[in-house]
Amino acid sequence: MCRWAAYIGAPIFLEEVVSRPGHSLIHQSHCATECGTAINADGFGIAWYGERPEPGLYRDVYPAWSDPNLRSLTAQVKSGLFLAHVRASTGTATSRNNCHPFVVGRWSFMHNGQVGGYDLFRRDADMLIPEALYGHRKGATDSEVLFLVALAEGLEQDPKGALERAVQGLERLSREKGNVPHIRLTAALSDGERLHAVRYASDDQAPTLYHRWSLRRGGRAVVSEPLEQDEGDWLPVAPASFCTFEGEAVRIEPFRPAAQAEAA
Repeated sequence: MCRWAAYIGAPIFLEEVVSRPGHSLIHQSHCATECGTAINADGFGIAWYGERPEPGLYRDVYPAWSDPNLRSLTAQVKSGLFLAHVRASTGTATSRNNCHPFVVGRWSFMHNGQVGGYDLFRRDADMLIPEALYGHRKGATDSEVLFLVALAEGLEQDPKGALERAVQGLERLSREKGNVPHIRLTAALSDGERLHAVRYASDDQAPTLYHRWSLRRGGRAVVSEPLEQDEGDWLPVAPASFCTFEGEAVRIEPFRPAAQAEAA
């Protein structure tokens, strides 16, 4: 599985999360401790917000630890809201178009997890994306499908409900044509103003997710794994939770894709 980290707060250099901490995202790309594989070498990416509504985006297929351009960029770019991801492929090719985060307009999205048996119903999954959004389908991952379906389901107006409906659609396909585990995910998404994160699984093995407010930085990090292993104040996010972070405020709500199916 992949590892990711996001930040919202006072502007900081990206390296404060991506490369400088003892267990930074780059460190996690080859020494992850809370997932099935310690190595996440199938590409990386960063989406960051600055002076314009749309985020900047840098992605490549190299392992994050071996790209000097990544270290240079993170040492020079400051942002008050960014998403960063290191990828471990669950079956699709290592290509730039398959690297996270994904961006459409002002929205950015990244995902860690899997949709069980996705290769068995990829065409059906693509059919969930309406024609108006299908031109944004550049890669072959289940993650990009999830993002585009959530956009179609009303991400702009109702981020939690839209993502619940998108997850419910992919989970239904996995139950009909795929295999277990049907859905395991943590995801982060942003419109440039708020940062949202979700932790969910169709079984009891939801990937890990934590958050922490830093007085020194004046901001909050939301991560797959704590950035420093000797800091004891990282707060775990419970499974089946949808989080919204804005300034110092944190709102956590139940995340219930099954309720969308019951209401249909």
